[in-house]
Amino acid sequence: MSARLVQCVKFGKELPGLKKPPFPGALGQRIYENVSQQGWELWPAQSTLLINHYGLNLRDPAAQKFLMQQMEEFYFGAGAQLPEDWVPEGEGAPAPQGKGGVPAPQKK
Repeated sequence: MSARLVQCVKFGKELPGLKKPPFPGALGQRIYENVSQQGWELWPAQSTLLINHYGLNLRDPAAQKFLMQQMEEFYFGAGAQLPEDWVPEGEGAPAPQGKGGVPAPQKK
């Protein structure tokens, strides 16, 4: 069986998609339908950057909501597609995308 292809919003081209939605709900389904496996692999570094920068406690519902908003912005916000000549540096993490005007939860 061949890999399922998606038109990846991050890379702007057709690439193998995820095997299943990364998590339940509308955003998980939207990522499944529009983000390649390669595009999904960019998120862990981006989320780590956000968690560390804002000192997020992932048990805090406000921090979880903020991270989900940032994920949506990372994949579907303005400027979400990587530049055509983008090459991963070091560990393969792209430069952080814009914050999308979403205020960060306050540190506790």
